[in-house]
Amino acid sequence: MSKQNEESQEIQQISELQPNHFADLMRAAQLIFDPTGGVSGRYIEVDWEAFGVPLDVVENLKLLGEKYRYASPYTSIENIWSQLTPTTRLWFIDNKDYLWVFEEAFPALDED
Repeated sequence: MSKQNEESQEIQQISELQPNHFADLMRAAQLIFDPTGGVSGRYIEVDWEAFGVPLDVVENLKLLGEKYRYASPYTSIENIWSQLTPTTRLWFIDNKDYLWVFEEAFPALDED
């Protein structure tokens, strides 16, 4: 097993987070960075605290969302984990099963 796989397994075991949770976090980070989905001329102001996201977590996820703006949400677990602040890690673990709410609140513009 590679060092990267070992680290990924360890993170998942300690945090009880699965790859789908990390994908949900990436989608949430992308939406927090740009809730308009990249549509030019459109601006949405979102009260992320109303969604249960503290301001320091919002700032950390905005940076992550900007960095991975066009990336697949299935980015390497250890890369994502290493960029999360301790506060964001705790928030992520506590909210891992609710991250889908972001996608429901901001559906893709091309959906029917």
